[in-house]
Amino acid sequence: MIEVEHLTKRYPGRTAVDDVSFSVGAGEVVGFLGPNGAGKSTTMKILTSYLPATSGRVTVAGHDVFADSIKARRAIGYMPENVPLYDDFRVKEYLTFRAKLKGLGGRDCRRRVGEVMDLCGLADVRKKMIGTLSKGYRQRVGLADALVHRPQLLILDEPTNGLDPNQIRQVRELIRRLGENHTILLSTHILTEVEATCGRVIIIDHGRIKASDTPEALQQRLRSAGAIEFEAQAGAEEVAAAVRALPQVRRVLCDDLEDGWRRFTVRVDPGADPRAEIAALIGTLGWPLREFVRRQASLEDVFVELTQNQ
Repeated sequence: MIEVEHLTKRYPGRTAVDDVSFSVGAGEVVGFLGPNGAGKSTTMKILTSYLPATSGRVTVAGHDVFADSIKARRAIGYMPENVPLYDDFRVKEYLTFRAKLKGLGGRDCRRRVGEVMDLCGLADVRKKMIGTLSKGYRQRVGLADALVHRPQLLILDEPTNGLDPNQIRQVRELIRRLGENHTILLSTHILTEVEATCGRVIIIDHGRIKASDTPEALQQRLRSAGAIEFEAQAGAEEVAAAVRALPQVRRVLCDDLEDGWRRFTVRVDPGADPRAEIAALIGTLGWPLREFVRRQASLEDVFVELTQNQ
């Protein structure tokens, strides 16, 4: 569905996207992740023909987005993070207007507008002015707009931005259902959302692809494959120096708690489990201890590991 080959976008003094290549197959739901300024929004704007590229090739549904952008755009439903809406339109009027712009007409237009309003939970506000809607409902209108012309590909940039927890769950379930009939490229900062909805993750940083795999495989490949956490009443430097001296330990992090207690996070080699050694060390040195657990790596750990400044 999406083929990106050696995509580069340069601005004066900086390179936003640097020789990026990836593909998204038909029917996939893919999370597109990266810190602020990583190049993901620029990449998505190039995919939707909003921006030209400096070099490289991009095809959507078999159409070159540079040479045949009209046909490529007909296959795309795009929902930007800050959805541009006409505040002086009613919801149904706006979606009808957008459907006609996208080539729908007559009975098909009316039927499809009704379908997307039901799908996105807008039926109760269909007669309200868009300018009076909450941020959550405005996001829903933007999603309905992206869906109205039955696109093969959905590109969603922070689709749950501004929603309350119940609405986030509803949108998450909607994305799962949409994935049965659409290819979806989803950009979000909510990593639990990606774990719940996406079959594959692409992580970009400083304009380059850092990883592309399933969330589970990325967690297994993570350099710091897990962590041991314990809370002890001891000096931060004393604990860090003693624990770092143990084999298979890569890094020790510390957070101050109350009454002299501190939480220590010990990053270890992949597959390593030096809990016995750390427990013996704590007993030998006599540090008061109140918690000791092993935590498996999460997608958040993967994200931090791949995108933090080295």
